[in-house]
Amino acid sequence: MTVLMREPPRLTARPRQGDGEGSVQVHMDEAVSGTTAKVFAIYGKGGIGKSTTSSNLSVAFSKIGKKVLQIGCDPKHDSTFTLTKRLIPTVIDVLESVQFHAEELRAEDFVFEGYNGVMCVEAGGPPAGTGCGGYVVGQTVKLLKEHHLLDDTDVVIFDVLGDVVCGGFAAPLLHAERGLVVAANDFDSIFAMNRIIAAIKAKSKNYPVRLGGVICNRSAGTDQIDRFNAASGMRTLAHFPDLDVIRRSRLKKATLFEMEGSAELEAVQAEYIRLAEALWAGSDELEAAPMKDRDIFDLLGFD
Repeated sequence: MTVLMREPPRLTARPRQGDGEGSVQVHMDEAVSGTTAKVFAIYGKGGIGKSTTSSNLSVAFSKIGKKVLQIGCDPKHDSTFTLTKRLIPTVIDVLESVQFHAEELRAEDFVFEGYNGVMCVEAGGPPAGTGCGGYVVGQTVKLLKEHHLLDDTDVVIFDVLGDVVCGGFAAPLLHAERGLVVAANDFDSIFAMNRIIAAIKAKSKNYPVRLGGVICNRSAGTDQIDRFNAASGMRTLAHFPDLDVIRRSRLKKATLFEMEGSAELEAVQAEYIRLAEALWAGSDELEAAPMKDRDIFDLLGFD
């Protein structure tokens, strides 16, 4: 007997006025609505420590008494493993298991509790070179809304892969209140940050998302980021140095709040708590402007 697999809905490209010059976007589910949760989308150059930052920030929010949901938006689905101590099934995995009949899923099929009560979801992604990451994010948010999982949540954190190169990568910005950037004090990550700023500014024309600022990570100093901030109008929200305890926490599959204490570790934990409190308190939207590529090249570096 031949079993016919039901294909997921196809995405259709369509022009969208005002969403960036020459923009052609995919049609995705409507943005998160009907929730009082604060929603953050975290971006940055690949390998800069977005998942480490997201997971520790999620725990920091939970430490100040907030109910937190972290959504990993990377096909390698490792955003939440320090919270859950394993690679959890992805939304795409579980949808495929029921031949994309989403009505057959239960919340516990794709939502898992991590350290200190942080709820974890991994969106997953299409096979390499096929499909669209925007569809995956859209289906994830649709499931969360259908199961009313956003109704009793204070904070939602989208941990998004790499640089923004297309509408699929930018899909979490449709649902976020603030877009945050993780960057090191170097040219490559600042160059990527500039592109992310451009993406957030483009989406802000049609969606509620606004630019929040930069989290400086894996850097002893901040002089290059400071120089970029002064030229672009960006602001630094927090600074986390390149400490060995952070590397060891990933190897132990643990958040920094589970590691044994030391003065430098306690300082990092305190900085995460301070950042969570500041983000929860809110801030005015940031009126930063992306720079031209050649202008960044001329701006950064040593005299």
